[in-house]
Amino acid sequence: MDSSDDPNKLASTLHEPTAATQPLLSKPYPTLEPPTASTSAAEDDQTPYLQISYNYGPRSLKDLPFLILFCLLVLCTFGFGIFASVNRNPHRSQVSSFFYNTSSSSCSFVKVRSPFPSNYSNWSGNSNSAEIPASLNSSKSSVLDVVHANISFPTRPTSLNYSKSGENSSFSEKPVSLNSPRSALLNGLIDYSSYLGNFAWLNSRESSILESLIWTLVITLILSVPFVFSVLLLLKHYTKQIVYTSLPFFVIVPIFFNVYWFVACTVSSKCSDAFPLAYRIVVLIFVFLIIGVIVWISIINWHRIELTVRIIAVSSNALSRNLGLFGVLPALTLGLFVFYVPIVVFLIFTNSNGKIVSKEEHGEYVCVWKRDNWVPAYYTLAILTILWSAAAMVEAQVYVISGTIAQWYFSKDDAGPKHGLRSSLRNAFGPSSGTICFSGLLICVVRIVRSVVDSGRQEDASGIVNLILRCCANALLWSVDFLNKFTISFAAITGEAYCSAARMTYELLKRNLLSTVIVETVSTRILSGIILVLSAIYAILVCVLLKFIFHLDDDAYFVAVMAWVLLIVILGFFVHILENVINTIYVCYAVDRDRGEVYKQDVHEVYVHLPISRSQSSRRAGFVPRTPIVV
Repeated sequence: MDSSDDPNKLASTLHEPTAATQPLLSKPYPTLEPPTASTSAAEDDQTPYLQISYNYGPRSLKDLPFLILFCLLVLCTFGFGIFASVNRNPHRSQVSSFFYNTSSSSCSFVKVRSPFPSNYSNWSGNSNSAEIPASLNSSKSSVLDVVHANISFPTRPTSLNYSKSGENSSFSEKPVSLNSPRSALLNGLIDYSSYLGNFAWLNSRESSILESLIWTLVITLILSVPFVFSVLLLLKHYTKQIVYTSLPFFVIVPIFFNVYWFVACTVSSKCSDAFPLAYRIVVLIFVFLIIGVIVWISIINWHRIELTVRIIAVSSNALSRNLGLFGVLPALTLGLFVFYVPIVVFLIFTNSNGKIVSKEEHGEYVCVWKRDNWVPAYYTLAILTILWSAAAMVEAQVYVISGTIAQWYFSKDDAGPKHGLRSSLRNAFGPSSGTICFSGLLICVVRIVRSVVDSGRQEDASGIVNLILRCCANALLWSVDFLNKFTISFAAITGEAYCSAARMTYELLKRNLLSTVIVETVSTRILSGIILVLSAIYAILVCVLLKFIFHLDDDAYFVAVMAWVLLIVILGFFVHILENVINTIYVCYAVDRDRGEVYKQDVHEVYVHLPISRSQSSRRAGFVPRTPIVV
């Protein structure tokens, strides 16, 4: 039995191009050496290399130092956080109650008491209720009831100067001056009652908006589950129709929103006054220029759309065979937020570690809060833990996706292994946890450096030195992103350490004339455009329902935008999974091509049409075009 067929053994034998090891294929790959190859190229092609396959067997622990470093960082964060919680100063929120004591030259706590006696009646509800008028004690009474209880009014409708002539009246009425204290009190209470009525109306309006927002987000979250599965099934069975139908909307939707906001702002007097016509025209033209760039990009990449359609269809089929990823990956994200909860609590309690000291300001001593010296260091430690753990969780999700899809790819059954997802989780948080921590650390450093470079660019830092440093930093960040693109996927397949996986990935793609740049360029843009179009259509429907059925007026725009943001985040997570599936299948295809085997014929029929690496094809002129393997 050949070692490549043993699922419990990693194939690590040297490749020997003998007849005994060649697979029985009806249409083999063409030879890698051109007829007139140079001696150095021939020696380079004949260099022995390790055959690569999925490692089903037990894996050894890799990149252990980075796992230990991450665990130490987490332990220090939680340890010092518990210390900060226990030793916090309870007087942190009572700084205003401390006054400088000249006799002791320190800050002393002074308890401020109320200047009113305990039986003093006031309107705050803290006094003796027996001294408050009965009209104020009743919860059903209003301000006008108080007015009627304390001010006497005529028993019949009169004017202020009313007098009945020719009839004996049992009461006498004096005209009330509008400037009298009694009239001023009456007008003030009536105005206050009107204010309370307006305030109640504002509260009811805000509560109505909040209730509409909550219900809209909840319904969007519930509908997003069948929505995502529907999009996946449509991309699997009707990829060409979905893509070609969505392409016109890449232009129609931006044009619609651009014209709509311009017209709506012109009609609205408030918007037109705040945003002059000249600025509106400039923004309108600028957005149209962006739309023109989108059209130009679509035109120059039109010849790749058919290939992209087939790649998305194959990847959607692979993802539909592993639907358990849609449950595990959100659970991992939720676990990350649960991990963040105690760290956030520790950060809040850490701010209460310090003391109240005296400080001289303008010739007077005041009491201020002074934090302990170690508090900023703990903030740095906790923030670094948060960033590293977030990047590591992203890499862990990529590892789980890659391991699960790779097991499906290298299985003879199209349904894949039964416990593929469980095996990927066990490897991700077991033997390859150090590799994930190492990759997360690299990505975290890249993000921090990139934010520093972007902030320096916003500050308009001039000088040739700053320009050189910025170019070097951008080149380094691009190199790390390029290196990390397929390294985690390769590590999930073979179980290698990070550096070894990066080197072997580069050699694998180089031997097979494959490029790591072209595979996801167009597919990523098209998938992003599809989710933008779908989420925009959903937001328009939500806005129409809220505005014309539930009569939410202009607040419907805000609620619709929030629903759009929520849906685009969920669909963006779906696209993130599908992109990683595309990358994993690409690496699996490269492994198949390197070994001269075919595990998924439909994948080979699609990925064989991908452009080859230009750097390698230029050195190997006369190379025969690739043809798919047929078993």
